[in-house]
Amino acid sequence: MSTNNHPPVDAFAIAAPGLAPLLADELRALGIAPSEVSDAGVAWSGSLDSVLQVNLWSRLASRVLVRLGTFVARDFATLEKQGARIPWATVVAPGSTVRFRVTCRKSRLYHSDAVAERLARAVLKAVPSAVIQQGAKGVGEGDDDEGGDEAVQLIVVRFEHDQCTISADSSGALLHRRGWRQAVAKAPLRETLAAALLVASGWTPEQALVDPFCGSGTIGIEAALRARGIAPGLDRPFAMERWARVPSPMVRAQRDAARAAIRREPLFAPIVLSDRDAGACEAARANAERAGVLADVTILQQSLSDVDLAAIAPRGMVLCNPPYGLRVSDGADLRSLFSRLGEVVRAGGGWSLGALVPELRMLAPARMTAERVLATSNGGIRVGLFVAHPRRSPGTGSQRGDATTR
Repeated sequence: MSTNNHPPVDAFAIAAPGLAPLLADELRALGIAPSEVSDAGVAWSGSLDSVLQVNLWSRLASRVLVRLGTFVARDFATLEKQGARIPWATVVAPGSTVRFRVTCRKSRLYHSDAVAERLARAVLKAVPSAVIQQGAKGVGEGDDDEGGDEAVQLIVVRFEHDQCTISADSSGALLHRRGWRQAVAKAPLRETLAAALLVASGWTPEQALVDPFCGSGTIGIEAALRARGIAPGLDRPFAMERWARVPSPMVRAQRDAARAAIRREPLFAPIVLSDRDAGACEAARANAERAGVLADVTILQQSLSDVDLAAIAPRGMVLCNPPYGLRVSDGADLRSLFSRLGEVVRAGGGWSLGALVPELRMLAPARMTAERVLATSNGGIRVGLFVAHPRRSPGTGSQRGDATTR
């Protein structure tokens, strides 16, 4: 059942730092035309079907908001008057719990708790059986914290220069929570960031992929899910499924279509995950099984020195989130590790390297040309994805002087 007979909604997909341009391209591939791309994410206008589609299919978005209203308020009387006009009943189900996240910047109404209190009254007037969650703090629509689940309706309120924008979270739990990652190793990588590394590196399912520091297996599992055409949100619920304007037949139809789109045969190159830690390999194996791609990946317990790329394929991509001192190695000198990493990649012949590290200079011991293709953050640390290619001959380097390691 379609919701296209309803007026279009203004939607906003939140992206982690640096991912918004990639997210915009992803939405275009889904047939959705972005109306604005900012550092915080991507906006568009469309049906609620499109909102569900992004929740279901986006590998990069953190959450998806739907605008409920925008107005100017310089005093609480105006806030209460305008708040009463918000169509709360369309997104707040009877008996459900509501959580507010309020940010006030450069506005006369600057007390976030007082703003939340006034809007909570409006919610309870429209939906008397609703339950307001007390004491919730928030930092605005670009926030990417771990809060939220499909059983609690998050309302995001942003005051900027006296303009109030009220949005409802359609996702529930953050979208990186695909549902399959329950076992984690050290320094886990969010699924959305792993998916971004695959896109930014230029990897395609026709290329062999190796992660020699696989940890929980996130990069390889995301690669296998993409190669299989499995929608990342297929097996998890969304907050919008409880909205009055979202009929369950429409949700079932989109999920059925997503299941029908899964490629049943492994028509892609090898995906090999390895780690020297037995616990990490066990976690990766358990996660791959829950994701339904255990048969599509090879998981090996081995050290970096034991990786033989040429035995896997004549060419491919080594894509990894290696130790870089700030996360798991207590600041140890990692020059020898990156030197060995470069040797392994060069020995593979036609293999490239993609490494997520804080600084380009960390790849200097690898003796490969490198170019930053993505700037983002991981665990609060500013990092970049640097893609490097083997030298063809001594002295050969990138034409980009600031992107060459020697």
